[in-house]
Amino acid sequence: MDQTRIRELLEAIQGGSLGVEEVLRQLQRMPFDDLGHTLLDTHRELRCGHPEVIYAAGKTAAQVVEIAVRVLDHHDRLLVTRAGEETAQALHEAVPRACVHPLSRCVTVVPQEPPPGVGRVLVVSAGTSDGPVAEEAAITARMHGAHVEELRDVGVAGLHRLLAHTERLREASVIVVVAGMEGALPSVVGGLVDRPVIAVPTSVGYGASLGGLAALLAMLNSCAAGVTVVNIDNGFGAGCAAARINALSPEIDR
Repeated sequence: MDQTRIRELLEAIQGGSLGVEEVLRQLQRMPFDDLGHTLLDTHRELRCGHPEVIYAAGKTAAQVVEIAVRVLDHHDRLLVTRAGEETAQALHEAVPRACVHPLSRCVTVVPQEPPPGVGRVLVVSAGTSDGPVAEEAAITARMHGAHVEELRDVGVAGLHRLLAHTERLREASVIVVVAGMEGALPSVVGGLVDRPVIAVPTSVGYGASLGGLAALLAMLNSCAAGVTVVNIDNGFGAGCAAARINALSPEIDR
């Protein structure tokens, strides 16, 4: 439930189309729904501007479906991350309008008439193998209201590929840079722009990359100013942070 829904309920009382008891019944489900296995935070959009996102890993398909259906009872959109094939299929069967994104393992439901994204978040990925994490970041930022563009396969092994898009980098409100291996790309991007750069290390790489630890440490030690770092493979965290920063852009009419 968000501010718009609460306003609608208050206006319904004022207009006489809903009685006080019915409105009280709906409000009683705030601020959370107890599903037995999960306490669904129905107040999150009111506090934070977006509904609760379902992290599917570690949950059964039945649990995720039950949570998702209840989320959609309260909100007009849904984002599920880290959904395995079985869970994604169960969600699509339960909610036919759900869109499955196999690469990033996300499942989304968007409003019938989604509002246009605002600002400009640019998601930059070093290599094709970084695609799943980059897509998770891009989907998350879009679901949080940002206009998102993507720049793929522009890692430092072929720096000319990145430099060909310097103007696009400089036009973005926020840049998410996704890279594995030695994790050098965020430092390069950070040295080209005056915009916030959110670095996402991935677990892509050979043995000494240590499952993304090498990239994480390299990004934490970036010599470029304005680079912040999220955890390994955390595209969701980067997308959420980018959308919030993007929403503060002075170019956006609030």
